[in-house]
Amino acid sequence: MQDWWKKPREVSVVIDNDEWMLTYCKKLVDDINNQGDNAYLCRSYEAVKKNGVSFFLSCHGIASAEILARNHRNLVIHASKLPEGRGWSPLTWQILQGENRIPVCFLEAEEKVDSGNIIYIDYLEFEGHELINEMREALATLSCNLCFRFLDEEYPPAGVEQQGNSTYFPKRKPEDSQLDVNKTIAEQINLLRVADNEHYPAFFEWQDHFYRIRIEKMQSKK
Repeated sequence: MQDWWKKPREVSVVIDNDEWMLTYCKKLVDDINNQGDNAYLCRSYEAVKKNGVSFFLSCHGIASAEILARNHRNLVIHASKLPEGRGWSPLTWQILQGENRIPVCFLEAEEKVDSGNIIYIDYLEFEGHELINEMREALATLSCNLCFRFLDEEYPPAGVEQQGNSTYFPKRKPEDSQLDVNKTIAEQINLLRVADNEHYPAFFEWQDHFYRIRIEKMQSKK
């Protein structure tokens, strides 16, 4: 076993924004510490520790070569079957395409985004009724589980190179959440499912006015 892999290891959990994943990252740090490693919540790339492992979770920016060189291993999560679906908001785009079985890759972080060796592939299984907060919770839970799976390995796995042609999802814009008043709710249910009520709510235009829609799940009929 490599010396740096012996507990207690230095583990940086990196998130560079205040969005939905932050709460889960804080808990992940606590859970890693409780299992005998030295974990740190890093709110910027400059705060990343050295000589251990770093997990970059739901980050907006791209870590430089200097930051990646600080640690022996740098890992990231991406919710698509790479190399297909690189880029922005892969979970949202796939739900909009009608998919409910979403691949999640745990891979090596590289300067070229979403291009590293794949360590693990797992899947999210949805039923088609879940809203974005439920999908995010499922993704966050799986992401944390994959981090622990990696830390529980006897030796740090190398992963395998990505195979196939690359495709890319674009960055979502506010106008991507616009509903069509001439379509039914059923035709647009996936757009409503991925709408974020606070940051990019669903909306429609009617008689030269814009109207925002807030969606929340009520109780199940079951």
